[in-house]
Formats: sequence, structure tokens, C-alpha cells
Amino acid sequence: MTKIQVKIRSDEDYITLNVLLKIEDIIETGGMAKSYLASNPVKVNDVLEDRRGRKLYPGDLIEIEGKVYEIVK
Repeated sequence: MTKIQVKIRSDEDYITLNVLLKIEDIIETGGMAKSYLASNPVKVNDVLEDRRGRKLYPGDLIEIEGKVYEIVK
């Protein structure tokens, strides 16, 4: 499976799951994250995740709608 790399800014240590959903155009606003996660399975490092504020660090793998995103610095 192809990994889509998501680069975080050099001055940041992590991004949150709701930010990933927004920058990848999966949701339009941060407010949509809670309902999206309640109705769509999202895995972080092969564990089902429903917390929109989940911190994602470089090396984390996130599976959303059959795509895998890798957090990189």
C-alpha cells in the first residue's frame, strides 16, 4: 500500500488528527472532525482512533478510507 507523506512544520513536534483531516481535504472544518470520526473508521498505528485531538508524531501511520498517511518532519 502506498504511503502518502504528510510533512509537519520544522518548528512543530506533532499535528493533531483533526488537522490532518483538514489538510488532506477529508473534512472542510475542524468542527466536522468529531462526527467524521464517529462514523468512519480511522486507525493510527493499526489502532482504531476516535479522538480528534490525537497527537500525530513523525513515523506515525494513519489509515483513512483505504489510504495510509505517514507523518514526516
